[in-house]
Amino acid sequence: MSQTRELHDSLAMLLTEQRNPDSMDLDWLPTEAILRLISAQDKLVPLAVEREIPYIAEAVEIIVHALKNGGRLLYFGAGTSGRLGVVDASECPPTFGTDPGMVRGIIAGGQPAMFKSQEGAEDDVEQARLDVESQAVTPRDVVCGIAASRRTPFVVSAVNRARELGAKTIYITTNPRSEFDLEVDVAICPEVGAEVLMGSTRMKSGTAQKLVLNMLTTTAMVKLGKVYENMMVDLQLTNRKLVERAKRIIVLATGVSYERASEILEQSGGHVKTGIVMAASGIPPEEARKRITEAGGTVRGAIALNAGGGERSGKTTGKSG
Repeated sequence: MSQTRELHDSLAMLLTEQRNPDSMDLDWLPTEAILRLISAQDKLVPLAVEREIPYIAEAVEIIVHALKNGGRLLYFGAGTSGRLGVVDASECPPTFGTDPGMVRGIIAGGQPAMFKSQEGAEDDVEQARLDVESQAVTPRDVVCGIAASRRTPFVVSAVNRARELGAKTIYITTNPRSEFDLEVDVAICPEVGAEVLMGSTRMKSGTAQKLVLNMLTTTAMVKLGKVYENMMVDLQLTNRKLVERAKRIIVLATGVSYERASEILEQSGGHVKTGIVMAASGIPPEEARKRITEAGGTVRGAIALNAGGGERSGKTTGKSG
């Protein structure tokens, strides 16, 4: 059997390549009916992701351990999956104040593939190995493959090479766990079913992948102390909106006035964590920074070290963070 026929037959077996019986008349439905059909199918996605939470939790613990010990989270994907990995990674520095190298997204075909499909890139297994090696992957790192079909050669090759180098490996696919046959530490397999448009995995599969990526990095950053209550406290103040958000966070966390929050933010050098501990504990920035370090980077822990009063709102207990 030719390689072309083998590929045809393997694709025909994939859940993500099946025809959806609910959308067989897609081409002649009225506009609103098409939209309602797409919406109805999209509602299935969060339920599929929810069923994978035990595996997502395993992946989070692996990621947290790696990031706490100087490792990195590296996404490898092709096409839509690769773009989603790059997007998730690129949002971590402004949201959580992480170093740009801590979470990285590598897409088959490189940067040009973010904007235009690079023909054949997803099949380049040798380039995948080179891309892993160019990232200097070590056993401290976590490599997460993202591929709706599971079979994307670039992604499979990248994960295999990372495993050879001793890295922990995670895989996100929207095909069934029962058909997953790769050797990885954790597989995350939300079964979203056939797409409304056959094989268009930028739809339900892409949505599921985005939800999983949101969960992985957000939960990992919470566990790393990047969040206080439900507010991001390591955000980078790169524009006026974020400066105002930082002031509002200090106000909400401690109950100080807007004017006082503005003063504290300036005194803290624009570091929200330091500002919150200053306001909550009535201490200067140097002492606040010291306590944050002693508390392992957590605001809640730093406030708990406070032995005296200060500007406290009474809103500093009862939740993790």
